[in-house]
Parts: sequence; C-alpha cells; structure tokens
Amino acid sequence: MASKDNPVPGGLERRKSSTPHYQTFPTPPPKSRGRPPASPTSSSGQDGSGIPPYHTADTDDGNQSSPLPTKQLAILAVIALAEQTALNSISPYLPEMTSTFPEVGEDNAGLYIGVIASSFALAQFATNFFWGWLSDRIGRKPVVMLGTVLTAGCFLAFGFCRTLWQAVLVQTLMGLVNGNQGVVSTCLGEITDRSNQSKAFVYLPVIYGIGGITGPAIGGLLVMPGSSYPYLLPNLFSAAVLLTDLVLTALFLEESLEEAKDLPPLKKRVKNLFSWLWQFTGGAHHPTYLRVHNRNSRHRVDGGLDETTDDSTSENESESQSLLSMPELFPHNSGQLTGKEILNRNTIILLGTYLVFQLSNISFNSLYPIFASSPEPTGRNLSPEEIGLSLSFAGIITIVFQVGIFGKLKEKMGNKATYRSGLFLFFLSMMMIPWVGYRDSPGGVVWLWIELGFVLLVKTVAAVGGLTSALLLITNSAPNHSVLGTLNGLAQTLSAAGRAAGPILSGGLFSVATQVRPKGEVLVWGVFGGIALLGWVASFGIRGESLESSDWDDGSRSQDDDEDEEENAGVGR
Repeated sequence: MASKDNPVPGGLERRKSSTPHYQTFPTPPPKSRGRPPASPTSSSGQDGSGIPPYHTADTDDGNQSSPLPTKQLAILAVIALAEQTALNSISPYLPEMTSTFPEVGEDNAGLYIGVIASSFALAQFATNFFWGWLSDRIGRKPVVMLGTVLTAGCFLAFGFCRTLWQAVLVQTLMGLVNGNQGVVSTCLGEITDRSNQSKAFVYLPVIYGIGGITGPAIGGLLVMPGSSYPYLLPNLFSAAVLLTDLVLTALFLEESLEEAKDLPPLKKRVKNLFSWLWQFTGGAHHPTYLRVHNRNSRHRVDGGLDETTDDSTSENESESQSLLSMPELFPHNSGQLTGKEILNRNTIILLGTYLVFQLSNISFNSLYPIFASSPEPTGRNLSPEEIGLSLSFAGIITIVFQVGIFGKLKEKMGNKATYRSGLFLFFLSMMMIPWVGYRDSPGGVVWLWIELGFVLLVKTVAAVGGLTSALLLITNSAPNHSVLGTLNGLAQTLSAAGRAAGPILSGGLFSVATQVRPKGEVLVWGVFGGIALLGWVASFGIRGESLESSDWDDGSRSQDDDEDEEENAGVGR
C-alpha cells in the first residue's frame, strides 16, 4: 500500500488488507544499512489493523528472517507430492500399455509412446497461461481444487483406455486441466517474503524428486496382467490420491491472493455461481444475483459470515444492470499494470532462458535412457536394471544436494549466479557424456560407472539448483502479487513447450547420430549442449538486486545492478 507521497509505479494502488500478509515484492533498496526512514503513513496503517503498509524482511536488528508459515507450506507440499506421484505413475507401464493398442506395431511403438507423452505437454502449453491468469482473477485455491478434481477424473478415464486415440485424447484432456504446478509456485511466492523464501522454495524440487520415486513404484507394482483392464488399478490409486489431496486442500489451504480475500467464502461463491447459471439460463426477469449490496459492507472471511446490507432499489435500477455480471465471484483490481511494467527486460530474458533451461533438462532426461541402452559404439549398451540404478543415484543426489548444500551455496552466490551456473553445468554435462568410456575400454566397467556417475552428478546439480533459482527469480521479477499467477502461468507454458519439443527433437537427432561414424553421439549431445551455452550467455542480461533474496550477501553488488535498479525505478514514473 502506497501513501500519497510514495505512489506505486504505474499509478497502481495496492489493495489494503486487514490481515497480515507477506510481501515479496520490493520497495526501492536503501542506500545504507541504517535504520529505514519512518513511513509518512501512521504506524497503525490506514485500515486500522496495526499492520505497516509494507511487510519486509528488514528489521532494526538487521536481516532477521521471518518465521516460515509451516502449516501452509505443509499443505502445498502435500499438493505437489500428490500430483507428482500421480503423474509419474504412468511412465512404468506406458510402453507396455501402448504396445497393446491395436493400432500400434512393434516397429512403431516408440513413436506412439512419444506421441502420447507429448500430447500431455502440448496441452499444458496451450492452457498453463490461462490457469495462471485465472488464479489472478478468482484466487489460487479455487484453481488448485478445480485442477485437482479434473485431473483425478482424467486418471480414472485413462485406466479404461484400450485404443491409441483414447489414450491420446485422455492425456490431452489431462494436460488441458492441469496447471497446478505454476499455481503452487505462485502460492509459495505469496506466503513468504525475501527473508525466508529461499528456505521454502528449496524444498519444492525435493518434493518433485520424491514424487519421481513414489510414482513409478506405484505405477509398476499395481499393474494387473491378465485382467480385462490391467492398468486400471494404478489409475484408480492415482485418482484416490488426488481426491484425498482435494479434501485436504479444501480444509487447510488458505487463499493467498490478496484481492480474493475481500470476497465471500468459497462455498458461498460456488453457490452464487450456480444461482447465476440457473437464473440466467432460465431467463429470470428479476434474478436475485442483481441485488445491490452496500458498498461499505465487508465479508468476514475468517468467521465465514457474509455481513451485507440489501439496499432497497427500484425495479428500473435492477434491470439496468448487465445480465452477464457475476458479482461476488471475482475480485476487482484497483488498477492495471501496463505490458511494459510486467514484461520488462529482466522478465523477458528470464523467461527466454527458462525455456532453454527446461528444454535442456527434458532433452537430457529423454536422451540419457536412449544413449545408455543403445548398442555400441553410439550407445553404451546398459541394461534396464543398470539404467534404473543410475537414475536412482541421481534421485538420491537430488535430495542430498537440495537439503544439505544448495541453501548455503545460494546464500553466497545469489539467485542470478546459481541460475547461470545451472545453465553452464548443463552445457558441461552434455559435452562430457559422449566421452564416457565403454565396458571394454581401459578400466572397464568400474571407470564406466565412475565417469557416468560424475556426469549425472553434474547434471543433477544443474537441474535442481537451477530450477530453484529460476522459481525465485520469476517470483521476485513480478511487479506485484496481482500478476504473479500470470507470470508463473507463462513460465509453465514455456516449460511445457520445452517438455513437448525435447523428446521429439532429441529422439530424432539420436536416430541421425547412429548413422554417423565415428562418435556420432557427439552430434546430438553437442547440439543440446550448444543450446544450453547460448542460454548461459543470455542469462548475463538478467540484472538487478531486486531479484535476490534477503539472505544473499550483497557485498558483491555490481554497478550494472545499480544502473538496472535506477532504470526499473523510472519505468513507472
């Protein structure tokens, strides 16, 4: 909330809240470490709540960390883990399931497996931005609940698929309705501030890693060979997990969008929606949803009471209102940000390099099993058990690095430096893996595993550390919370684009590489390594200390960061 003496850039006033709310987005940074000047507004705040206009991490005692909202972090972890477990449960049985379809032959099974997997990612590419935008309009909780219940329905349908077109259709629908990953990141950005956001975001990739272990285990163990629908049970289990997640979300997840807190409780809004649909489709002459409420009345979200006063209005006043209006369903923003304020230079470069980051990550994940299992000399002729063992090693490294090392490393380097390092480590891992030895090379199997383990270690550090830093940078680049869902939706849209293009491009290039002698594998890995290198070079255009968390040691702040802060501060003037 800005006072009259300190307007918000772009003329946008922040909505005043009567409840404490963590503020991630920064005011212009002070030039010294001294006590900040007093706000021109009263210490009690304009709404009488006793909350200062800005909730920041800086206190009189220095960089004191705000306490983590553990209950909300726990429910967000449950949401993320439930979705990742369900989504990852498909991969173990998908090749076998695809081979049972009458349209699929032995020679083209791999192609159709890729088609089914890419249909999900392509559908997410089409709708992730919409789900982020919608969460900015109606709130985070309704979007999470809607996405969860629709995804559960898609899993139920997937268990009954018996043809290729049915599987592609259901996976496409699942991608269309599933946009919760970006909304979860948005919620994390809203319930934390700059002093504690690193501690919260550092565990998100860990949850994804755990889901990558629990999901395949469930999907592989629950298949029932010989039954009429052998793949129904794992899908029923995934649907049950998501419905349990839905109940927990409804009971314990609190709405984090500030504007949505002025609306009635979710139950009443859903009731209003159905009332609007019933009366509007029935052509009611005097629908109840056109009643005018006292503008000064407020909805008590905490107590669940709707304290409104019906004004006695004339029939003409009611009829003059638009039949398409749906009051008490959507929050109303007090202003609008311009496109230049939302998509500034930092945000554009960040989103572009994030696309490269996700393309590099999914391309490595797609290429590695093909490379490892292919015969020599292009591949390394590893068995499925050996490939699974190596991937389990990468999963363990993910958890250990994220929990024990990354937090301290990021405090020293900052968000921008760790993100750049992730892109560069992708380049290194892709350039090293073609030179991993063979079984009959000097050192034999031992050196093969040492070299392969080192490459997977470098790649895992790149993926986990870079993803955490990217999520933090996207959160801190948003001008305010009202567009954070939209930005995360756009980021997830680009992520889906990379996940859709990566498997197709990498598989096609590897097919070409098998015809090249010698060292044809260098071709495919070199192409994606070059893309990662270009992303690393472009990432140096991301500037500004405003993108960093408060736990970063800012003693190394550069002159470019100072100039960028002055440039961004002048955008809204």
